[in-house]
Amino acid sequence: MAAADRILLLIKTGGPLRTAEVAAALGLTPQGARQRLERLAADGLVDPRDERRGVGRPRRVWSLTGLGQARFPDAHAQLTLELIAAVRQEFGEAGLERLVARREQAGLRAYAEAVEGAASLRERVERLAEARTAEGYMAEVREAADGLLLIENHCPICAAASVCQGFCRSELDAFRRTLGPDCSVERTSHILAGARRCAYRVTPRAAAS
Repeated sequence: MAAADRILLLIKTGGPLRTAEVAAALGLTPQGARQRLERLAADGLVDPRDERRGVGRPRRVWSLTGLGQARFPDAHAQLTLELIAAVRQEFGEAGLERLVARREQAGLRAYAEAVEGAASLRERVERLAEARTAEGYMAEVREAADGLLLIENHCPICAAASVCQGFCRSELDAFRRTLGPDCSVERTSHILAGARRCAYRVTPRAAAS
């Protein structure tokens, strides 16, 4: 993977980063990282912003622009939008809901197979994250104060979800059914609401109560 693509992927998965953080993660000198970031900025792929925290000089952080986000493909976005519009026109909202439900059922079967035999809630969440990553969601699992966070750094169906929110609703339902009744699953960040990624808090029922 080219250095430019590695930097874009790092910012995509890690959020806005300082030059020093990029350098450390990729084994570059600060000067080398800065030069590469400036070239990406000149190409319109990253955006530098100065943040002031307390006293001292402001820190420069780098985030992806819309063009940079577009380097991570939204699976056949235009064709998907056209198909959704055609389904809505031919079969109405009820027909579109049936399409969403069919996709959810297919996902449930795949996720049930992925988590089968998992010995713990954490293992179920990790296996679900692996299945979602295979679908292009760049998922990961992190510790949270009261449970776990399932984080998806990319949404390969973002265009479709923007015109049919049923996709997002059905995915949340699928997560809840896959992970089982011994935990609660709540979406805490949502790309369509302006967040840079989607995140779900998975809390054991004992902790939730």
